[in-house]
Amino acid sequence: MELIRKYFPDLTQEQYTQLQALGALYTDWNSKINVISRKDIDNLYEHHVLHSMALAKVMRFTDGTRIADIGTGGGFPGIPMAILFPQCSFTLIDSIGKKIKVATDVATQIGLENVVCRHERAEDEKDKFEFILSRGVMPLADLCSIGNRMIDRSTQRNAYPNGVMCLKGGDLGSETARFKKVTETIEIQNFFKEDFFKDKKVVYVQI
Repeated sequence: MELIRKYFPDLTQEQYTQLQALGALYTDWNSKINVISRKDIDNLYEHHVLHSMALAKVMRFTDGTRIADIGTGGGFPGIPMAILFPQCSFTLIDSIGKKIKVATDVATQIGLENVVCRHERAEDEKDKFEFILSRGVMPLADLCSIGNRMIDRSTQRNAYPNGVMCLKGGDLGSETARFKKVTETIEIQNFFKEDFFKDKKVVYVQI
């Protein structure tokens, strides 16, 4: 939690309390269901929570923004982002039922009222959203193909046009090449200086 305080000093007490509660909740769930690598659960805040929150360093979502998290797993990046933006609505989607069960319970336990969790394939989602978030679950082209159908283009309320924002790592040249005109890649080490983030990026695509 020290890293959270370091990089997000303006959290409200409620936000801090909610983020602090994630440690015990995910540790307990991980003892039953392998939501996070058991080798990595001790790095929950740096590798999962703070990593998810990097999206907030790129975009301060305007109140009322409708956001979907595709392939959320146990709730990343959706739950940390929903804590940061309580006046936005988040729909967390995953095709694996046990993972959505975890995300649903965690959101309920910490009192998130702006989160809906859905056990389904993203291709089957009927609602429209202003932004699609994701955390390395599929190639960028596939994510944008799914997102293209889900994006609502009738509204524009944020600094970036409606589209996809995802967390990726490594060399993304081949993935982003086809999107050059509408892609921005932001190094997370611009915000977080820990070694874990040295090859991590936020990728934005207007679709």
